[in-house]
Amino acid sequence: MGNDYVPPRVPTIDEVGATERAKRFSSRSLKKSSKVAGLKLIASMVDLTTLEGADTPGKVETLCQKARQPDLQAPDVPSVGAVCVYPPMVPIAKRCLEGSGIKIAAVATYFPSGQADLDHRLVEVRETVKAGADEIDMVINRGDFLSGRYGRVFDEVEAVKEACGSARLKVILETGELKTYDNVRLASQIAIDAGADFIKTSTGKVQPAATMPVTLVMLETIRDHYLKTGKMVGMKPAGGIRTAKLALRYLAMVKEVLGDAWLSNEWFRFGASSLLNDLLMQLAKERSGNYQSSRYFTLG
Repeated sequence: MGNDYVPPRVPTIDEVGATERAKRFSSRSLKKSSKVAGLKLIASMVDLTTLEGADTPGKVETLCQKARQPDLQAPDVPSVGAVCVYPPMVPIAKRCLEGSGIKIAAVATYFPSGQADLDHRLVEVRETVKAGADEIDMVINRGDFLSGRYGRVFDEVEAVKEACGSARLKVILETGELKTYDNVRLASQIAIDAGADFIKTSTGKVQPAATMPVTLVMLETIRDHYLKTGKMVGMKPAGGIRTAKLALRYLAMVKEVLGDAWLSNEWFRFGASSLLNDLLMQLAKERSGNYQSSRYFTLG
């Protein structure tokens, strides 16, 4: 159990070096056919998300329609990887996405703070999976982590993983609150050790959210774990990735650090709903040679 969990020794991160390595990916460019393929791949990796207090069944239904067919004028654009909603909206998403192959993800464990009794959080997870969620996005208790109570962090992730049953678990580190790259590396490894199927940068509610250097540190943790154990773990940067140009840089980084096996929505996702419309605009430009206004694409 986590109370006996001894956190692993992890490499010390050279923050300047990580930042410089991440910058290298900004210079990568793709030619027309490769760019189109990359844009479509990114579209298939989007977790289309609505996590607002004003969410309604109608808003979720509209979101699911867009998830199925992002661009009505371009049926070759693939459906997204998942739709992510609050637990009460899971049955609506399940009905709307039936037969589509699109995953239903739900934030649970009292997202975004994670500040609730563990038993209550586990009940929420079990009920959300029972309602039809394929994936659960949980957030670690940053207070425990920053206080050095690593065993408690491990215990909670392990318990949530067990409560997920057959559903996959994405563990959100909220990297903007972890302060250092060394902490990001350690938190990534603890989450993986405890059974995370994915590790995720952020809730999107805290700034800074996803950054390329932080994502690089997490990708390198996944790589080293795979080299040691043979076990693949997924990655989801979330928050602040709004343009196709930036997303393509993330894709290049994944390919170089982890390899082609991770270039699918089974193992890599973007938590960036506003990204999808920019992808659609870029794909329309590649087809026609002209940019289209964002007003031609639905917001939902």
